[in-house]
Amino acid sequence: MNDGKFELYISGKRLYGDDLTPPQIMDWFKSEEDGYANLGAKDKSNYRYEYHALNNELFYKFLRGKRFKEALGIGSAYGDELIPIADRLQSIMILEPSDAFAMDSTIGQTPTTYVKPNVSGDFPFESNRFDLITCFGVMHHVPNVSHVMKEIYRCLSVGGSFCIREPIVSMGDWRKPRAGLTANERGIPIDIFDKIIDEAGFKVARRSFYDFRPIPIIATKIGVDAYNNYFTVKLDQLVCNLLSWRTPYHRTTFVEKLAPASVAYLLEKA
Repeated sequence: MNDGKFELYISGKRLYGDDLTPPQIMDWFKSEEDGYANLGAKDKSNYRYEYHALNNELFYKFLRGKRFKEALGIGSAYGDELIPIADRLQSIMILEPSDAFAMDSTIGQTPTTYVKPNVSGDFPFESNRFDLITCFGVMHHVPNVSHVMKEIYRCLSVGGSFCIREPIVSMGDWRKPRAGLTANERGIPIDIFDKIIDEAGFKVARRSFYDFRPIPIIATKIGVDAYNNYFTVKLDQLVCNLLSWRTPYHRTTFVEKLAPASVAYLLEKA
């Protein structure tokens, strides 16, 4: 990657990975296929899902009273994100690249099937199949985000709900190794994210900023799971709402980092 092209990506003017050739997408897919699992998640004895309170605040509380025929979890690992609403789902499909997570045939008491994704980003499902789709912290591992978002729209039923949350910061310089991160993951610039969502055809029911970094850092130091705790989730939401006008992409200074680092969308197919 030449310096001029990298500057376009790191500035947030273009989305790195969204303009790759099929062979480049294949290389990216192979690199990321087990990336999350290899960061420690495949060790289920020490694995703990840390986002239940956050998911409820951003999504599930707005879906109360709704029941769903079939849900699709994209990159959902063990499927923990769907446990709180599993009793309202008739069946669950998990689209997951890593074999490390395809362990159970049920989530809660709900029948669950694991399917591996296609390298191209094409979904192996018919159109209008799922009335609920979730994608939590996965799309920033995907190269061709625009194409995959259009596939999600195609597979979502009319009137269905799509819940997605992702980082909107660069996550550092991805040309070199970064501690605790996979090789290619990068956030999605907010302006580009909004455009991708609009061009895919989604209706935005809610857009919420979250992840003011000092809050989870301090919470961890005092032994609190920031996004599994109602109080810290509400505090994070309050601060991020106040700072929602500040969304720089590549953040290198302390002041630049005092802003929401992630966004959540509750989307619908009209």
